[in-house]
Amino acid sequence: MRRLNYLLSLIVLSLSISSCGDQAPAYSDTAVVTENSSSAAVAKESAGKRDNTISVLVPEASGVQVYSNADASIDASNAADGYVMVKYTGSAAKVRMLIETPAGNTYNYLMALDGQYDVYPLSEGSGTYKIGVYENLHDDQYATAFTQSVNVTLKDEYSMFLYPNAYVDFNANSNAVKKGQELAAGANTDIEVVQNVYHYITKNVTYDYDKAKTVKSGYIPKVDETLATGKGICFDYASLMGAMLRSQGIPTRLEIGYAGTEYHAWISVYTKETGWIDKIIQFDGKTWTLMDPTLGSYASNSTVKKYREDDTYYQLKYKY
Repeated sequence: MRRLNYLLSLIVLSLSISSCGDQAPAYSDTAVVTENSSSAAVAKESAGKRDNTISVLVPEASGVQVYSNADASIDASNAADGYVMVKYTGSAAKVRMLIETPAGNTYNYLMALDGQYDVYPLSEGSGTYKIGVYENLHDDQYATAFTQSVNVTLKDEYSMFLYPNAYVDFNANSNAVKKGQELAAGANTDIEVVQNVYHYITKNVTYDYDKAKTVKSGYIPKVDETLATGKGICFDYASLMGAMLRSQGIPTRLEIGYAGTEYHAWISVYTKETGWIDKIIQFDGKTWTLMDPTLGSYASNSTVKKYREDDTYYQLKYKY
């Protein structure tokens, strides 16, 4: 008989930020590096010294290291690259997947129920990750469908922030990826790509207050929709910027935590010139002080100054 789990406290941890969701997309099984001809022509006309070829890493369920029962499968074949693939094959109408990290933090996802593998990042370093799939019985009561501990030795600290994942969902044909290539065309360095993408998003995406009021738990961003509509909430801003930069080979973390008392999403990026840029809003032409495209899109100079001077304003909880 399955052990009944009362996961109310874990459900509270699920991402329903007034800006964030917790459901994962599905992925195919082949690695892709592509550049279409029209994008290549644009890049050639305005090329900087940096190669802006689109590079999309696609997670694979390789089948080498698989743990499973009748209800769920965990493919940990590529855990060293910073991700696992998980699918649910049971009959429950609502299922959550929890990852407990080596540091004891718990990441909570609402799973897709299509019987396909979804990808989830292992974003808190090497060590033992406990992965559990839980079926909803009613209200906040869940039963264990399958659990497995996976020992992980990561190849590096960057690769998991280059792959698409549950919250930064893109592929080589995404319009967001093509736009990212266009914005990178004249850049000489990674930091110039970050600058171009950041300024494009803050100038062309406006905050959607109506969406923020009505968004429900389970929401995940759609980067092409955000690009097309020019509207979004913080989760959308961070996901779009993440897709653009990851597809240009720039490690980008989508980060979730608190901005003051509000649950919030922002990003950090890694470049060889600077290392991790992880102190969260704006670029003054020489120095990044903060990396929050949502706030950067609408905040006044006085507001930016206030947050820049407060080292405790942003409190990080999760990295994707």
